[in-house]
Amino acid sequence: MLMLKNKKIDLELVGFALIALLIIVVLPLTVDIFRLNLVGKYLTYAFVAVGLVLCWGYTGILSLGQGVFFGLGGYCMAMFLKLEASSVANTKIQSTPGIPDFMDWNQITELPFFWVPFKSLPFALIAVIAVPAIAAFILSYAMFKRRVGGVYFAIITQAVAAVLTILIIGRQGYTGGINGITDLRTLLGWDIRTDGAKYILYFVCCACLLGTMFLARFVLGSKLGRLLVAIRDKEDRVRFSGYDVASFKIFIFCLASAIAAIGGAMFSLQVGFMSPSFVGIVPSIEMVIFCAVGGRHSLVGAVVGTLVVNWAKTSFSESFPELWLFAMGGLFIAVVLAFPRGLAGLFTDQILPLIGRYDRARGGVLPKPAPAE
Repeated sequence: MLMLKNKKIDLELVGFALIALLIIVVLPLTVDIFRLNLVGKYLTYAFVAVGLVLCWGYTGILSLGQGVFFGLGGYCMAMFLKLEASSVANTKIQSTPGIPDFMDWNQITELPFFWVPFKSLPFALIAVIAVPAIAAFILSYAMFKRRVGGVYFAIITQAVAAVLTILIIGRQGYTGGINGITDLRTLLGWDIRTDGAKYILYFVCCACLLGTMFLARFVLGSKLGRLLVAIRDKEDRVRFSGYDVASFKIFIFCLASAIAAIGGAMFSLQVGFMSPSFVGIVPSIEMVIFCAVGGRHSLVGAVVGTLVVNWAKTSFSESFPELWLFAMGGLFIAVVLAFPRGLAGLFTDQILPLIGRYDRARGGVLPKPAPAE
């Protein structure tokens, strides 16, 4: 809390308000639709960063495979959109009208059974949350009930990301292969490729992101949040106190995975495709970097870090196409070495002391003592 003239100000809520002002008011009024759509894509990654604050920053569960859940959510939404775009009228030139084009190219003559339910939008929306959450539950239950954690869990999640990528690419006739699911056009007959639709989807993404941030804040501010911090710092002590540590870790990992999946679904809607390039090891590690740069203990920092890193990535790639990878690597190294607690830590360690004495234990700032008479 920030205390000024005997008034308490919740710094986190102020940060939420500033983020909302930036993405809902400032950016739509100052950038064109192309750049705004890029920002919308960046914000879909921010869902993953918010989930990582929950499971990594506050619970100590480092997952290097969050791209898996981002991709699963995106594929569930893309499957519905692709089926709508693959009506008999739109695919009449195919050998088998009424199925996605990549299935026809691979000589599949009938829609696979697991695609059929995705003709329903309600089912697709439920699957966006349920499929990644179930996958996260199976993985985390198998690991945490056997007290597998730390670097071993990180390696296993990385392996899962690699396996799923290989599976998607190898089953080209059912998943679109390395190209993914492309040419997504309409949502219940509404053309999502127009500028007006892009504006609407951008604001929907902003609303969903702010909603997940408030949900995460509610979880962290509850007794559960205090238990998560205790598990991170002294897991054995929490277990000896009678708590089922594995169940708490399973829950928070599933919640983080579901949040990442919402981002994947919004990505498919805004960008118009989904491919295995967003599922594998590299994108998963990049998502961890977004969170680390912003500050893994701050929800606002995670969103800011995502925007800053992706903006820098885009700027470097446009200005220095041959050197941008080195520039990005230098940025990550510099931030980690100079500001190990991320941009949020830089703010609390360097900026807030100018206002008052920062009390890290209480998570706020105390007013400067009055000078001696």
